[in-house]
Amino acid sequence: MIPSVSRLRCRRTIAAGALALAVTLSPGGASAFDIVYDPSNYAQNVLTATRALQQINNQITSLANQTQMLMNQAKQLASLPTSVLSLIEGNFAEMKRLMGEADKLAYNVSNIETQFSPTFQNFAAGKTDAQLIASARDRWQQSLSAYEHSLKAGAVAVQNLDSTRSQTSTLVDSSQSAIGVLQATQAGNQLLGVQTRQLADLTAMLAAQGRADALENSRKAAAQEQSREQLSRFLAGSSYSPTPVRMFHD
Repeated sequence: MIPSVSRLRCRRTIAAGALALAVTLSPGGASAFDIVYDPSNYAQNVLTATRALQQINNQITSLANQTQMLMNQAKQLASLPTSVLSLIEGNFAEMKRLMGEADKLAYNVSNIETQFSPTFQNFAAGKTDAQLIASARDRWQQSLSAYEHSLKAGAVAVQNLDSTRSQTSTLVDSSQSAIGVLQATQAGNQLLGVQTRQLADLTAMLAAQGRADALENSRKAAAQEQSREQLSRFLAGSSYSPTPVRMFHD
């Protein structure tokens, strides 16, 4: 009797479960776990995500470009690590010191105006013969000193050629390896400085040579004037009286 009741209850439970399952799976059935798929909404979500990803990629690209631009600007503003300015200034100072060694009628306009006339012009007035001889010796010494000074200026200019070659080579190498416009510009400016210094050396050498030639020509002109003055004094201070001259003894 009891087993029959148990079988009956089991059948009822199975029937109730089957009925519930049938209701759940039926097309018109409703459930809290139903999933609704909307194709248009899904497509819109995918498009929005794609656009957001594209914006992020654009921002990343823009930041990379800005970073590269800043790096390039840093290169353009980088200073040239090589400098020969101190060497150029040293060469200038050496030649300037040498030009300052010129004595007496040197490279000074007021000095020349003061000393040239009494030394090379109108020098004979009121001077004794001994003073004329001393003046001639002084002019000769000035001319000799000027030629010595000219030789020194030429020697300094030639010695600076090695420095010019070394400085030019250094700056050309620096210019070729420059990483930015500023470095290339600074190398070019220093090259112009080297060329300017070389032109200054040549100018000084020509000035020294011109001074030596001018003093020598002035000395020759003064010597001729002094010769005429001394001859005039000699003729004015002596009288000539002819005397018989015997060529052979009787």
